[in-house]
Formats: sequence, C-alpha cells, structure tokens
Amino acid sequence: MSAQFSIFCDTEFPPEAAAELREGLREHRVLTPAVPIQGNLAASQSDRAILEAEIAFGQPDPASVLAAPRLRFVQLTSAGYTRYDDDAFRAAAQAKGVALCSSSAVYAAPCAEHVLALMLSNARRLQACVVDQRGRAWAAAERRREAFLLRGQTVVMLGYGSIARRLTELLAPFEVRIVAFDRAPGGGEKAEMVDESGLDAALAQADHLVDVLPENASTAGFLDARRLGKLPRSATVYNIGRGTTLDQRALLAALRAGAIAGAYLDVTEPEPLPPEHPLWQAPGCHITPHMAGGRNTEHLALVRHFLANLGRFERGEPLLDRVV
Repeated sequence: MSAQFSIFCDTEFPPEAAAELREGLREHRVLTPAVPIQGNLAASQSDRAILEAEIAFGQPDPASVLAAPRLRFVQLTSAGYTRYDDDAFRAAAQAKGVALCSSSAVYAAPCAEHVLALMLSNARRLQACVVDQRGRAWAAAERRREAFLLRGQTVVMLGYGSIARRLTELLAPFEVRIVAFDRAPGGGEKAEMVDESGLDAALAQADHLVDVLPENASTAGFLDARRLGKLPRSATVYNIGRGTTLDQRALLAALRAGAIAGAYLDVTEPEPLPPEHPLWQAPGCHITPHMAGGRNTEHLALVRHFLANLGRFERGEPLLDRVV
C-alpha cells in the first residue's frame, strides 16, 4: 500500500474533475484553504493549512511553500510558473528539497493546435472571408490572389519548450522550415536552433514569428522594436507565451506603419485588454482571449496529470514537467 500524504489543494474544480480528484486521493488526507481559487490564472492567498502538507496542488503562495516545513512536492495547475521563477525561490526550494512541477504537458497540444489554426486561417484568408460574408460580398478574385501555402515558408519560434515542440510536430506535414531560439537547447531538437547571436538573421527570414517565451526577468520586452524591425514586411507575429514578452507599443507602431503583415495575440498586457486599448482596432491585429490552452477537458487533464505525477512521487520516479 502506498504511503498516506497530507495534500493541500487550493483549487476548486468543476464537478467531474473534482470527483476524479477525490477518488484519486481517497487514501490521502486532503487539506483545503478557507478561500479556494478557480482557474489557474489567479494566485492563491496564504493559508495555514499548507503548513501541514507534504504535497501541494494548485497555485500555492510562494512564501507559504517555503514556510511549510513538511512540503516536498508542488504540482502547479499551469504551464507557466512566473511567481516561482526567480533565483531566491529556486535556491530556497532546492535547499528544502521541494520539487516544483508545471502542467506544461496539459497545455502543449491545445496551444500548438491554436497556433496552427491561426496560421492556416491567415494563409487561407478566413478572417477576410468572415468580413466579406457579413457584408454579403463575393470577393473571390481578391481572396484567391491573397491566399498562400505554408509549404516552403519559414517559422521562427522564440522559445522551444513543450508547446513549440508539439507545434513542430504539427507543422511537419506542411514542409515548413523551422528555426527556434533557445538560450540553452537540450539537444535532439527537430528544428534549426539559434542563440542570441543568430537570432537577428533568423528574424530577417521569418514568414511567421511565434512567441512562446515564458514570463520572467530575462524575457520582459524581449520582442522589442529592434527585433520587430528585423522582420520582413510580409511576416506575421503570433504571441501565445505571455503578454509581457512583447513590446505592445512597438507592435502597434509596426502594424500602423505596415512594417509587418499582421499579428495574432492570445496573451496581452494587461489582461483582459481594456476596451479602449488601440490594439483592438490596429490594422491586421487579431485577438483571442487567452484561450489557446483551453479545451473542454482541461480540468480533467490537470487532475489526471497531477495524479500521474503523484504516483511517480510515491514510487520515487522522475517527475513530469519538473522545473525546480
């Protein structure tokens, strides 16, 4: 029989996912906060219940993670881990022997499919066709001239984590060239890898630039006016990483000047994007409301990912999506 753990869960799941979580934790002691959170974009507040836990699931307060004397394993309900991504937290967690895991595996497929859908929509001019339909216009000749194939084009990815790797797999049948920027490639990548010394040259060849960078001190404003200025006028920018990694003022200026062909943003800074923000009406700018990682089985997938990692923790096996 596996050991019984005290598990702190700060997230309130929908009924089906909650039932599966209860079943999966029936042999364990479950601790809950006074005020649970819903979703994974909100930060959990400090709660004393975590002080009794060996395991935490959700978005626990970073200070509470370090203060909990028995805590050994934290499973986040998100692909991103910005609140925990600093040298002080990493050092303290490692000193305490606390493993921190993201849920990148849960979000890789939907985010990658979202980008592919946007690329295909762009290539086949579907947004323009929607506008045509609303005006009952039959612009066949114009739309045929504008449409293009992905085959032979160059996709540059900023970041090469699980989302970018899955997108690389999905793009394989389209015979595109993929160039990926990563400061520390791990080897075995199915893309042409570049570091900062080769990034400018890659940007100059991009037909599609996909930003999947995480949010941390080193990525703030990474895609700035200088780097946007390296892109061809025919290039399109896609951001499904974090809004803070892209200089939105510079993007707006590039769109207004026609310096790039367009932009597809699933993340912005701030979120939600205020109704009066000029990006809503910027030429060639298309916005989706931070839903690239969403799917109708999202919460079930998060619970199952945690339970799989819990089993690994119990057996002393390597944890999935470990970041600390």
